[in-house]
Amino acid sequence: MDRNRKRVPGFAAVLLILLSHMTSALEVPLDLPQPPTITLQSPKDYIFDPRENIVIHCEAKGKPHPSFLWTRNGTHFEVEKDSKVLMKPGSGTLVIDISGEKAEAYEGTYQCTAHNEHGTAVSNSIVIRQSRSPLWSKERNEAIAVQIGGSLVLKCRPPAGLPPPVIFWMDNNFQRLPLDQRVSQALNGDLYFSNVLPEDTRSDYICYARFPHTQTIQQKQPISVTVLDNSPDGERRPRFMMPQGTTSTKMVLRGETLELECIADGLPTPEISWQKDGGELPSSRMSFYNYKKTLKVSDVNEADGGDYRCTATNNLGTVHHIIQVTVKAAPFWVSAPRNLILAPNETGILTCRVDGKPKPLITWLVNGVSLQNAPEDHTRKVDDDTVILSNVQSGSSAVYQCNASNEFGYLMANAFVNVLAEPPRVLTPPNRVYQVITNRPALLHCASFGSPIPAITWFKDSQTSVKNGDPYVIHDNGTLEINVAQPINSGKYTCIATNNFGIKENHVYLEVKEPTRILKQPEYKVVQRGMSAVFECRVKHDPSLIPTMTWLKDNRELPDGRFEVNMESLTIKDVTEEDEGTYTCIMNTTLDQDSASAMLTVVEKPDPPTDLELTDQTERSVHLTWIPGDEHNSPTEKFLIQYEDLLHQPGVWINLTEASGTSTTAQLNLSPYVYYSFRVLAMNHVGYSQPSQPSSQYRTNPAAPDENPSDVQCLGTMPGDLAISWTPLTGFQANGPSLEYKVLWRQKDTGEDWSWQNVGNASQFVVSGGPVYVPYEVMVQALNDYGSGPEPEVVSGHSGGDLPLSAPDSVHVMVHNSTLAEVHWEPVSFPSVRGKLEGYKVYYRRESGLHETEEDAEQRELVLTFSGNRSEGRLPGLQPYSTYNLTIRVLNNKGEGPPSPSKTFTTPEGVPGPPSFLNAINPSLDTLTLQWGPPTNNNGRLAGYTLKYQPVNNTNELGPVKVMTFLANETTITLGNLNSSMLYKFYLSAKTIKGSGPIITEEAFTVMDTTRSQPTVETSKGPTEPPHPTSPITQSPHPPFHKVPPVGPAFGKVNTSMLEDGAVISWEYFGHHKNVYVEYIVENSKEDWKQELVNGSHWHMIKGLKPGTSYKVRVVARDPADPAVHSTDEVLVAVPAVANRQVDIATQGWFIGLMCAIALLILVLLIVCFIKRNKGGKYPVKEKEDAHQDPEIQPMKEDDGTFGEYRSMESDTEDHKPLKGSRTPSNGTVRRDESDDSLVDYGEGGDGQFNEDGSFIGQYSGKKEKDTHEGNESSEAPSPVNAMNSFV
Repeated sequence: MDRNRKRVPGFAAVLLILLSHMTSALEVPLDLPQPPTITLQSPKDYIFDPRENIVIHCEAKGKPHPSFLWTRNGTHFEVEKDSKVLMKPGSGTLVIDISGEKAEAYEGTYQCTAHNEHGTAVSNSIVIRQSRSPLWSKERNEAIAVQIGGSLVLKCRPPAGLPPPVIFWMDNNFQRLPLDQRVSQALNGDLYFSNVLPEDTRSDYICYARFPHTQTIQQKQPISVTVLDNSPDGERRPRFMMPQGTTSTKMVLRGETLELECIADGLPTPEISWQKDGGELPSSRMSFYNYKKTLKVSDVNEADGGDYRCTATNNLGTVHHIIQVTVKAAPFWVSAPRNLILAPNETGILTCRVDGKPKPLITWLVNGVSLQNAPEDHTRKVDDDTVILSNVQSGSSAVYQCNASNEFGYLMANAFVNVLAEPPRVLTPPNRVYQVITNRPALLHCASFGSPIPAITWFKDSQTSVKNGDPYVIHDNGTLEINVAQPINSGKYTCIATNNFGIKENHVYLEVKEPTRILKQPEYKVVQRGMSAVFECRVKHDPSLIPTMTWLKDNRELPDGRFEVNMESLTIKDVTEEDEGTYTCIMNTTLDQDSASAMLTVVEKPDPPTDLELTDQTERSVHLTWIPGDEHNSPTEKFLIQYEDLLHQPGVWINLTEASGTSTTAQLNLSPYVYYSFRVLAMNHVGYSQPSQPSSQYRTNPAAPDENPSDVQCLGTMPGDLAISWTPLTGFQANGPSLEYKVLWRQKDTGEDWSWQNVGNASQFVVSGGPVYVPYEVMVQALNDYGSGPEPEVVSGHSGGDLPLSAPDSVHVMVHNSTLAEVHWEPVSFPSVRGKLEGYKVYYRRESGLHETEEDAEQRELVLTFSGNRSEGRLPGLQPYSTYNLTIRVLNNKGEGPPSPSKTFTTPEGVPGPPSFLNAINPSLDTLTLQWGPPTNNNGRLAGYTLKYQPVNNTNELGPVKVMTFLANETTITLGNLNSSMLYKFYLSAKTIKGSGPIITEEAFTVMDTTRSQPTVETSKGPTEPPHPTSPITQSPHPPFHKVPPVGPAFGKVNTSMLEDGAVISWEYFGHHKNVYVEYIVENSKEDWKQELVNGSHWHMIKGLKPGTSYKVRVVARDPADPAVHSTDEVLVAVPAVANRQVDIATQGWFIGLMCAIALLILVLLIVCFIKRNKGGKYPVKEKEDAHQDPEIQPMKEDDGTFGEYRSMESDTEDHKPLKGSRTPSNGTVRRDESDDSLVDYGEGGDGQFNEDGSFIGQYSGKKEKDTHEGNESSEAPSPVNAMNSFV
């Protein structure tokens, strides 16, 4: 319904306003007055079956309900006077009972009118016709004779029925005649033969016509056709049988289906093709039928007009026919008139826009009466297809009819004008809830009615006014559209309808839901038959929506049986080939759905090949072919061909060769004297198939051997013997019967003839009684009854050897230094070796030390082996100042020869080992006594000892170092002038004329209690290590590579000493645990033991103890790698309540005075410097340089001379961090000995490992650090003690 509410006079202005204010159609509620509206009517052309009643529909609505009248053939049809005609109550539908009557009497043109007080509506003109199926006219069909190859047309000429019948050709047995490119049925029903063949001869060509309405079939008289061959037609060019000529015409109406047909004769049968001149065929609406002889174009439009060219072609030529297509059009709607609802004094417009070819004629009627005959109305103006109604008034409602017609048909439409004055009403039910998925459009309806048409406004949550614009669109019918709904758009919406007579509102609600999404889609599966397949389908959906999961197979329901459907998966058990297909999971909710598909492919081992066949058989080859079996969806990767040797290994199948998966044949190379049988296996991704059935047997003839035995060797087992061995040939390799071997041998490079011996089917032959360890050449050749194998290869070896006869001569020794010697000898002659020379063994033993006081101990003999034909070697790792004895033996593959004469040599002096012990005893407030023992190994004449010591304060800082030297016979010293309650660290080393040896350290307090710690030997130059003026390398008494756990208790004696607010605990420890703790607890307390980690030291200071309190103390060792826990006995410690012995000098008067004097002196010096600078005096640079001549020897804190930082020896070894107050060596690398020999000079065997300079690998050289002084070759290795010497 269109309407306009403007009251604008003047046609142009009215038309402009109306065109710009068109609105969508409105439905008038049935409770309001309105003219009639036709709601149902029969089609314009109504063909009825005379066996059934005639029903002519005419339904209408209106207020008040309309009454109905009919006309027939243009005159009033008095329904009530015909007893056979019944009008349904409440409608205008007619039911005509034609039983027992002549149906022809009711044929005609009917029209229905529906009337009430507001107007009259008119139906279409309905033409009623009876369906007819007339009989075929009687005719005599003459028999037809045609020459073979000629063309033929069998006419059908069916009777004209209503509607037209469906034509088809059959025989007497009601079987349809076959149609093909040669034989075809035309659209008119005729049967065309492009050329006839002998099989076209028959007497029962029958044309049938089926009439659809009556469901009757009429048959034409049979036609007889005889094909003659006495004068056959030859091949000929195509010629059109229909349509004839070169051009034809065709008219088609717009919207109908265009059917074009071309049938040609010719021999061979022509092929038909189509094209449109000057354009393209409409591929989307085009289809071919009857082997491309018929072209159909559906839903024709004006662009389909033009010239269509059909072309008939065979190998003799081409012929064309052009069909000129003209498109006409019955009237069709461009814009049909729509109902108008107008308020009083409003203006409205009715438009009736149609098109057609030729152009339709438009006539207007009002209430079924032509406007020319209707009462005059000054408010109405007609202009062709437009009617304008101005300033309408109440009571002027009416129904207008628009009729458009041309020669091909007509169109008629009713449109009422209803003049009403009604307040707004909202037709959409209140409180409706709209649910929509996120990102989809949402439509909130506000269907309303009123006159004038109400204006619609929208509000959200009763507050926000909704305007046209993103994201909202308000349609003309009042519907609110949200293009892309989001959760924020959810809420309450209110629509308000307003016109001149009132206002009405309605509330609706929008809920925006989360979309349903498949998070994990099912994936393509390749499953072996018999296994299980699992498809996952994980879904996310809005929690307020109830989901339904459905699985389909190939878009159909799952079959019953082995399918298990879970919430998020589908399991197919015991998969078979029938389970292959596409599986789809569909998740449905009430608002949306999502789906995903995946294919299942079932694979299996291939079927075995079949039909094995042997061809092209020769002595050494054969051609094998086969037919592959079913691959079961997994392509064959290869074929394996096996053979069975029925002569030598019956029942054993051996792999012969492989062929590609695409092959079906293979050329097989064969061996002589074999009874072959072949089989083939196919392999795909799943595995091998079962073997095929064996092929027929194929035997090859015997021949001489093709090869000789492999792996021929000649070895001497016993002195003078030569054992010749080989790997014998198999029966398959024998190539013939009576296999044996010809063994040949001779001494190498002697010119002798070959000796030989034939040996049966064996694998070894021994030649005895020959000379000891001489070179031989041997050959082994295969033989059988049909000849010898190829020329064998020569293999070399030696006869059996014996122990060497001679000993090395001219043995002499050169001593390089205290730990390295070099031995030389004269090699033995080659014949005396009597075997493969492997090298020389040097046996040496330390007989005694040269020091007269050293006790000799039994030394075990050492052995070094020098490979190859050597004449010298080096003996590393010797003990200094010792006497050694050595002998040499030659070594071959049988053993050692006799020893050389014994040779004695001595080594010079070296640096001594560490002192055997160092103990601190008898401590007092200011003295300590040290005792030590001489080194276990002097390594020369002991020259004396060097002792260095320094204090360590409570903050672990080191004080200045003091150095003392002692004679060799001195082993004790009492040190005085020590600070009370102070920890001291002592370093002691022994020395010879070669330098000082490794140091031994001790730590002790100057307190009343006795302290005694286990001496420790320092094997590295850590931060607390004293200087070594003569030896840059320290010798460890135990190699550090293997830490042997202690035998017996891990802890020894525990000592304690008291401080004012704590205690010092020291202990002996022989274990290797990394984690050592001191634990303490108040005596008789039930609290947990307190624990302090003390790794890296043999003493610990417990601070913060309460004076006058007794504590229980113990030392515990734990290691994550060792489940055992070692602990000392508990020791009772009583902390004394004594006054502090130390005096705070900061509170002494003399100290305060001294500080004031120093401050005054500094002030005077500053004044003097300032005066000199102003006078241009120079800075005393030389004096400054003299004060720092050696940058390497400076204390860390030059200004106040306070202690450097102290760390325990063990922790220094671990972190390699220099002590505060010390410097690292300027050249941290260890000097090598004067020997620079290669490792080749040393033996391969013995009881130890050695460096190239002869020292033990286990010798520890300390931490190596690079400095800028890379070339420093001083024999003294700087240490923290060197730095502290600057204070002494």
